[in-house]
Amino acid sequence: MGIVVQKYGGTSVANLDKIKNVAQKVAHRYRQGENVAVVLSAMAGETDRLINLAHELSHTPHLREMDVLISTGEQVSVALLAMMLNDMGVPARSLLAHQIAIKTDTSHTKARILDIDADVLNKIFAAHEVAVVAGFQGITKDRDITTLGRGGSDTSAVALAAVLKADICEIYTDVDGVYTSDPNICIKARRLDKISYDEMLEMASLGAKVLQTRSVEFAKKHNVPILVKSTFTDDGGTLVTMEDSEMEKEVVSGITYDKNEAKITLLGVPDKPGVAATLFSALSNKNINVDMIIQNISTDGMSADMSFTVTMTDFEKALSIIGEINKTLGARDVLGDTSIAKISIVGAGMRSHAGVAAKMFEALSSVGINIMMISTSEIKISCVVDEKFIELGVRVLHDSFELEKPGGNFGEN
Repeated sequence: MGIVVQKYGGTSVANLDKIKNVAQKVAHRYRQGENVAVVLSAMAGETDRLINLAHELSHTPHLREMDVLISTGEQVSVALLAMMLNDMGVPARSLLAHQIAIKTDTSHTKARILDIDADVLNKIFAAHEVAVVAGFQGITKDRDITTLGRGGSDTSAVALAAVLKADICEIYTDVDGVYTSDPNICIKARRLDKISYDEMLEMASLGAKVLQTRSVEFAKKHNVPILVKSTFTDDGGTLVTMEDSEMEKEVVSGITYDKNEAKITLLGVPDKPGVAATLFSALSNKNINVDMIIQNISTDGMSADMSFTVTMTDFEKALSIIGEINKTLGARDVLGDTSIAKISIVGAGMRSHAGVAAKMFEALSSVGINIMMISTSEIKISCVVDEKFIELGVRVLHDSFELEKPGGNFGEN
């Protein structure tokens, strides 16, 4: 018997009618003779409700207790689905992280999975039952509850698929696959039939909301194929898998954007060894991830200006840390800017095509969009621009690279 892991997000289990719809999908696969493990998120809006409760009570809620609180949302959804499956004649058992031993590190609210014990799940399969697993949560070696961060149920599902050696991990959501861009702002956006792990990883890290970054990392490491589908239709779907020659034909596969960015600039930093190490070590020690970095040396060669980006949620914390260590850094001034956004192009075919960056910069320039910062990798180019131009930028890049057309999209100018 094959093993399939299915994950359903919050919109898929938002109410009892939708949970019944999920139960019917699960029952169909079970009756086909497959071993099924289902991973659920909390019902839509429930995690936000719990977070708001905590912040009404405390300005800075204790992170351990936050995890205890917000992990309860998934307990409700898995119990309800297991009840419904049993009523339909499909034997099912709900399971929380501690019952499977989904072991994580101790980073509360953004823990990483270290290990999963597959024995409990294999026993459930041996008994011909469906395992209904609470996503988003784990447990430390000291048996404290942890959560995996926003979108963590994706990571739970892929990790289970990896340890179970499942045939596929199906991620069900409110969209029918991965698109060349956000269909809400680009009406020409096209659904991709398949995309490589590397491309999906870049798109997820650069703002695409379809899959959590760590879930794609896990899938790539363990070669778990992911099928992204809509809960509400049987049509469509995008397979996330290993790169092949067909994927290289499309120079650019997608356009992403991220408004959850802020820029911090340090003016007049002494140009000497150790300054950058002091700054970024202090931020790293507080679990603040830095994205893009630019440093410009002054004409006198004695000082430099340094700019970098962080998430909006880390912006105030980062400014506070810089304020504490600025006597050591010696910056003349520290500036913050929250009115920026990042726009990126991603594509496996960029490795073998010259001129992609020039085409991107020309397209943005043609509609008067100024570029503040640039970063690149083998398969992506990102630019920081004024937030108010982000939707225009997405549309002009989508048109410039002709992403509405399958196949080669670089063309000749």
